[in-house]
Amino acid sequence: MRLLAALTFFTRLPLWRIREIPAAYFKRVVPLWPVAGWLTGGVTAGVLWLCGQVMPLTLAWVLALAARLLLTGCLHEDGLADFLDGFGGGTTRDRVLAIMKDSHIGTYGVIGLIVYFALMLQLPSALPLETLCLTVLCGDCWAKCCAAQLINFLPYARTEETAKNKTVYSRMTLPELLVCFFFGLAPALTFSFGLGWLPRTFCCLLPVPLVLMLLLTLLMKRRIQGYTGDCCGATFLLCELAFYLSSVLLF
Repeated sequence: MRLLAALTFFTRLPLWRIREIPAAYFKRVVPLWPVAGWLTGGVTAGVLWLCGQVMPLTLAWVLALAARLLLTGCLHEDGLADFLDGFGGGTTRDRVLAIMKDSHIGTYGVIGLIVYFALMLQLPSALPLETLCLTVLCGDCWAKCCAAQLINFLPYARTEETAKNKTVYSRMTLPELLVCFFFGLAPALTFSFGLGWLPRTFCCLLPVPLVLMLLLTLLMKRRIQGYTGDCCGATFLLCELAFYLSSVLLF
């Protein structure tokens, strides 16, 4: 049931039609965020590989990104835009939170998304098809695992009543933390140490998103004394982008 709740929450698949999910399950979906990454990363990598067989890599990458945007409903991109607007335009804690809750996108959000996608679109020129496919699956799962740690380091910045989705996530128990890291690390460790499809030095990239998450955690603690759902989405995308950019240096 928790897996169904996680896939329902983090994607736009109509899984809610299978079975009604009690609201309490959505409070504990974050530990399974990397599991959702297996789906979103797998779909992205799959579309990229299939399209890459018949069309230029850059076009295949654009279609792969579009597939993920459709699958997630731009959930994380919306969070990144709100995060940038709030932290860029807000000068007080209350103002930052108010801006992030506003559904309108501002200058910081627009410019931030342009820069984000501009950097993402450079990846096909630096990585070959097979390597990019594997890196995408690894990066999606691991960045989600890193971003999920926000709920362990910080309290929720709003009350449950004022939250956008009316849900406050529960901090992870030790078993949940282990599950989160297992599914987050499994692709990278399998492809590099198990199957040998990626060099073992690939795992040297794993600390990069983790360090960025810690830096963003310090920023959130200083500015709003907590996190929001937008902060989680923004942290995931920025950690994933950092993972991809650092992989360019390796390959």
